[in-house]
Amino acid sequence: MAKSVKKASSTKKSSPSVKKGKKVETKKAVKEKRVKTKTTTPVVVAPEPGEDKKEIIEQYQVKIGDTGSPEVQIALLTKRIEKLVGHLKTNPSDNHSRRGLLGIVSKRRRLLNYLGKKDAVRFKEISHKLGLGK
Repeated sequence: MAKSVKKASSTKKSSPSVKKGKKVETKKAVKEKRVKTKTTTPVVVAPEPGEDKKEIIEQYQVKIGDTGSPEVQIALLTKRIEKLVGHLKTNPSDNHSRRGLLGIVSKRRRLLNYLGKKDAVRFKEISHKLGLGK
């Protein structure tokens, strides 16, 4: 009795170049293609601040065009704190906003401490203008 022996199918995959007429790119060609298509990232211009933010900046700026001085930053943070406090009065269980409020308050406190060490007169002026304690 002769047993019929089936030929086991090979586990090798056919080479990529044999596939039905598709052009196969080598790794090097793909890498070169990536390098060619890379573009520089566009310059992102910040949007204009809102009207209320512009007013605060103009009111507390030390010199024209100033947006980064401690006085301006403290005033902007104070405005955000007031807004968040109002939100938390209507939504007392919003703990995520409460945590954000604590972060903003501590950032304002750090800026006030910095300003107090750097220039006590400016510190007193901004505290008085904003109605902050201490």
